[in-house]
Amino acid sequence: MNRSLLKRSRILRMALLDSTQSEKDESFILRATKIAAVVALYWFISISMVFLNNYLLENKDLDAPIFITFFQCIVSVGLCWILNFLSKLCPGFVDFPSLKFDFRVSREILPLTIVFIGMITFNNLCLKYVGVAFYTVGRSLSTVFNVALSYAVLKQTTSFYAVLCCGVILGGFWLGVDQESVAGSLSWTGVVFGVVASLCVSLNAIYTKKVMPVVDGNIWKLSYYNNLNAIVLFIPLIAFSGELKSVLEFNRLTHLHFWGMMIVGGIFGFAIGYVTGLQIKFTSPLTHNVSGTAKSCAQTVLAVVHLGSSKSNLWWTSNMMVLVGSFAYTWVKGLEMKKVQVPPETENTSSLKSKDDSMV
Repeated sequence: MNRSLLKRSRILRMALLDSTQSEKDESFILRATKIAAVVALYWFISISMVFLNNYLLENKDLDAPIFITFFQCIVSVGLCWILNFLSKLCPGFVDFPSLKFDFRVSREILPLTIVFIGMITFNNLCLKYVGVAFYTVGRSLSTVFNVALSYAVLKQTTSFYAVLCCGVILGGFWLGVDQESVAGSLSWTGVVFGVVASLCVSLNAIYTKKVMPVVDGNIWKLSYYNNLNAIVLFIPLIAFSGELKSVLEFNRLTHLHFWGMMIVGGIFGFAIGYVTGLQIKFTSPLTHNVSGTAKSCAQTVLAVVHLGSSKSNLWWTSNMMVLVGSFAYTWVKGLEMKKVQVPPETENTSSLKSKDDSMV
């Protein structure tokens, strides 16, 4: 009798343990699958957006980079209105903030919008003149400007190892410029646009933090006002740059394929903000930066393969220096943040908040 009961209890215990282990394995597999899917989506949206913008910008019959950027802002505002409507129509399915135009908010966000216009315009101009293959190196100085502006504006010092990483990035940038010059494909105009774009990216991060309280910390409201302001400011820029004439004389202005590509480019530009936040939510800011660095590497390889061009070993070395320097900087900053002592109460609160966020 006792032996029979003991045997049954052992079988029951083993079944329960197997069941618990199976649930753990399933939850791990499910989470790993979700993370892989989110990272893949981020890579797809980001790389597709760069190649699509390059396709639109390198069109010989339409020299209108400001107009293309202007139209992408229109698409972003349109998508905000559509999502706002859907959130009212299906409140349990679509979560989007209510959009009511406030002139005071628009005015306070204006300084950020000016930097934002510079960032997206010079990004596209850099892409237009240097192409996708050199784009990663051409726009690689954002990290260096982050360190410089943190010291100049915020009086924040940077560790020796972080500065060393910036030195590696700078070395890779200058080696890349040198190798493009040797190959005869260097565009100094594109390089200058890339440097200015990198500066604007750093300034955009600073101003974004500054104006976030104005929109109650909501990134979608900020995107709405930012793009709305940009549309208004782009109109005189298009008029004074002479691009309006180029657009009106474009021989494919009435072609559905052209406008379809323009709309898709705008959708991808809007979606990159969402998938970036999604990747950070499912992984971490550090993993997001590492993923972005790996994505840039893949993007460069794809561009070289797509163009069928041959690059020197030093050219590839310059790209690797930029990517390794960026990865190392991210890793160093991550380690420095871990060294900061967090009070137990704050740590518990942050942990609970992270769990709540992951359930949304």
